[in-house]
Amino acid sequence: MIDIEKLKEYIKLLEDSSLAVLEVSDEEDCIHLEKPTADAPVVSYAPSAAPAAEPAAAAPEAAPAVEAAPAAAGRTIKSPMVGVFYAAPSPEKPAFVSVGSRVKKGDTVCIIEAMKIMNEITAEESGTITEILVNNGDVVEFDQPLFTVS
Repeated sequence: MIDIEKLKEYIKLLEDSSLAVLEVSDEEDCIHLEKPTADAPVVSYAPSAAPAAEPAAAAPEAAPAVEAAPAAAGRTIKSPMVGVFYAAPSPEKPAFVSVGSRVKKGDTVCIIEAMKIMNEITAEESGTITEILVNNGDVVEFDQPLFTVS
């Protein structure tokens, strides 16, 4: 667990310096601070035991997103966290699913990046993807519908 006083010292060090990025890590923790264009620093924290994957910056689109609310007929796969939605495992790979894809319980349907950690989102039930409700690279909210499955 990171010591709050140490974190405050790191933030002050970044603010008072000409550095744009400050990263500090030890056996247990990794702290990454960046100066954004605004005044407040961005802080991300990840335990060292969980390796962080590089974000898939421009993964191909799975299908055009639908702006309307999900259809009443069918179940939805919702985001379990706030993060960035990625339709494919990397920019050069195909999307996990597209409209019409059959999925089984446990199949990976997308990745959500949260705090520099890639989280695979899986289907909770078997079915067919009938709608993809978000675009690749969109920021998604907790409990936001991502897919409609029939």
